[in-house]
Amino acid sequence: MSGTPDPRTGAVAFGLAGVLFVLYEAAAPRLDQTTLEGAESWTSAGWAVAHIAAIVGLILIPLAYGSLRGHLEGTRNEKTAFLAATAGYIGSALTISYYGAEVYGLKAIGERAVADADPTMTEVADAFRFDPVAMAVFATGLALIALAAVIAAVAVWRSGTLNRWSGVPLAVLMATYLPQFFLPHAGRIAWGAAVAAAALWLAAEMWRAAAKTPVKEPQARTKDLQAA
Repeated sequence: MSGTPDPRTGAVAFGLAGVLFVLYEAAAPRLDQTTLEGAESWTSAGWAVAHIAAIVGLILIPLAYGSLRGHLEGTRNEKTAFLAATAGYIGSALTISYYGAEVYGLKAIGERAVADADPTMTEVADAFRFDPVAMAVFATGLALIALAAVIAAVAVWRSGTLNRWSGVPLAVLMATYLPQFFLPHAGRIAWGAAVAAAALWLAAEMWRAAAKTPVKEPQARTKDLQAA
């Protein structure tokens, strides 16, 4: 198939996503968000940078799964990687919709709370953050992200070209995406660092596999010319 994603694209996507998850956990101020100081933190550059980093990271991971599918094209594991990419894109889309509110909605609420010196404005944030529909969409997105990582780990395990264990750590960490929100800030940073390490391992495996993969497209063009 022409236009198949190059494994190096997946390697770069995994690597960048890992770095962005560390930035997400480290850059966001984690103050008591029922206070005026907490509301003010929503207006900070760190809060915006952190959540935008998470959004971009969530886009890059399923993109990397798509490159994994391309690497496994023509094998029995291609469909497995395709399912991982599909579930990942849907899960990321649902999760990003919630992160958008975290970036833009909380900023507006924080600015109003600071301007009025009114910490009770944080209750407005809780009203949409914990809205049943919003929480259901967010939880469904995170569940699909975890499922995608597990499916990708299965494809990696069966690939025969990548270290079979290299997809397992990321799958475990994506499965703990929701619980990590309840960790203290240091714990969340440690989780982000672990995601980075897991993603960089997969990135290295994809890059190594790309270097060993023979180029197929020129051969295919030669056969087409012979057939003509």
